[in-house]
Amino acid sequence: MTAADPIPPDGGMTALPDLAALVPVAPGAASSATAARVAGARVVVFAFDTGRGLDEHTAAVPILVQVLDGRLRMRAAGNEVELAPGGLVHIDARVPHSVEALEPSRMALIR
Repeated sequence: MTAADPIPPDGGMTALPDLAALVPVAPGAASSATAARVAGARVVVFAFDTGRGLDEHTAAVPILVQVLDGRLRMRAAGNEVELAPGGLVHIDARVPHSVEALEPSRMALIR
């Protein structure tokens, strides 16, 4: 098992040792992969090359977004923030928001 390999659920714990390793940043692209679906949460990892991101949209449920590497600009509810690795933002359900990579970046979305 490598650091990027998830530890499967055993009835009490699921571990994802290296979320960033699950989705590489591809030149000129945006990509994503579901890292985990567990009781009460879903984790999706997104990778964006510079200038790529997600156009304005809404989510049906509240979300948490954490930057894993790179730098992201996030806009929501009339606010804008630039986030570096470790930065975290919460967005309420149905609030329009967007994401833009200021450099090659990866983020984890938890809902």
